Amino acid sequence: MKQQQPNRYNKIPLIISLISLIAAVLLALVKGTMALGMFTPENPDAINLALSISAGVTILGLAVYAMLAPDSVRNFLTGRQARYGSNAIIMILAFVGIIIVANYLAIKNPVEPLDLTEDKQNTLSPEMVTVLENLPGKMTATGYYSQIPRDEAQSLLENMKVNSKGNFDYRFVDPVADPLAAKNAGVTGDGKIVLDMGGRREIADYADESELLRAMNRLLNPEARTVYFLTGHGERDINGSGQTGMSRARETLENKNYTVKTLNLLADNRIPEDARAVIIAGPMQPLTATEVGLLNKFAQQGGALVIMEDPIPFTDFGEATDPLAESLERVWGIRLRNDFVVDTASTTIQNAIGASYNPSHPVTNAMSFVTIFPLARSIEVATQLSEGRSQASLVETSPESQAWGETDFSALEENNATVQLDPEDTPGPLTLVAASEDLASDGRVIVFGNSIFASDEAFDAYGNGDLFVSAVDWAAGDDAPLDITINEPTQRTFLPPGQIQWLAILLGSVCILPGLVLGAGVWSWISRKRRG
Repeated sequence: MKQQQPNRYNKIPLIISLISLIAAVLLALVKGTMALGMFTPENPDAINLALSISAGVTILGLAVYAMLAPDSVRNFLTGRQARYGSNAIIMILAFVGIIIVANYLAIKNPVEPLDLTEDKQNTLSPEMVTVLENLPGKMTATGYYSQIPRDEAQSLLENMKVNSKGNFDYRFVDPVADPLAAKNAGVTGDGKIVLDMGGRREIADYADESELLRAMNRLLNPEARTVYFLTGHGERDINGSGQTGMSRARETLENKNYTVKTLNLLADNRIPEDARAVIIAGPMQPLTATEVGLLNKFAQQGGALVIMEDPIPFTDFGEATDPLAESLERVWGIRLRNDFVVDTASTTIQNAIGASYNPSHPVTNAMSFVTIFPLARSIEVATQLSEGRSQASLVETSPESQAWGETDFSALEENNATVQLDPEDTPGPLTLVAASEDLASDGRVIVFGNSIFASDEAFDAYGNGDLFVSAVDWAAGDDAPLDITINEPTQRTFLPPGQIQWLAILLGSVCILPGLVLGAGVWSWISRKRRG
């Protein structure tokens, strides 16, 4: 009787089953990283569906192979292959068991994801969890990220989503690919997160738990935040456009739920009680002593001033005194120099580049892009602190570039005029933005040696708009620290081994371990020799 020839097509279901098994294992690993918060796909349901299909095809392929080749299956289970393959099967089962246990631990409590870090750096603060659990409705976060990596923001927002009981969701938009969406949301720059809820909107300037919690508190507890732009001295028009207009600045503030109004102190002779801050944007004529007195009184009683003064040749000041500049130096310790900044780091040397930011001040601690100040004047910050005041330089030209404060204004009247650093000029690095604070009343003053940077022509360039809005936020008191529980990271210091430790490592790796292996080999050879 002829022996039945094996069918070469019988192994096709087995091969398909093996491929499906490999796919199922890989998908299970992806599911594990998803549950641990290490990876968030755009469509999680597709992963679940693919895992189910892979598992089903694996089982179906094995069943079909068992029907087509029952003798092979019987021999495999009872013959030598089963004995020699038992170790491999045990290892596979152990591996699959580890995957199952890891997934179980990760998804055991979906409301509180597992945080395996020693200092719980991936766990939200109790204050944030409380706000998320008590959201009165659906809140949506839109992250506008282009050049800045979004991994940290995505991890934080995903953590917030998991803790929100379904009331928080998020998405990302590329402001470069979709500039209209960014403009409609009032977003300037990169790395902003817009929170929407019930038709209202708040903007978090960066992906930080404290910053997001501040924005959420403003969204959940709306209050009037009114800022006034001073008029009557040829200031930039908040309803105009171009180099003389500041409509983009006004629109951005309004998108952050500020109420923006104008104020004519010459006519009103008082500052409204609802004013959070008064913005003085590039006056062409000097303010009167009476106006400066009202503004100083306002700031010393807890108000705030945002002052932007251009170099004198670009104004109509002429030889007239500037009571506002004199008051800044006398009261607040900030002096506006009578010069214009020349910066060789810029392609146009009359455009000063703000490249160095104060990392400890709320206005500049999150700035990530340079700022451009066309035709700016430099600022001097008092080296000795005024009594009851604190002064700080916020933005400076780069220490690596050659910049100076030029005092020869005649160069501005000639085309292609050459300038050089003279003894009467101020060498860099130069301060372009400075701030002062009344420690008793919390009154605040921030001074820019330029107003063009916030005009419509330059507002969206680099970090210009971000810096202006951050300055107004600080002036209006929106940087108030939150009483939030922060998990301090554990500081670890590597101590290099000493001479004794190095000697022990050398002896152990070069002598002891190889000696043990060699000794084991010699002992095995002697034992076999004795047995003949």
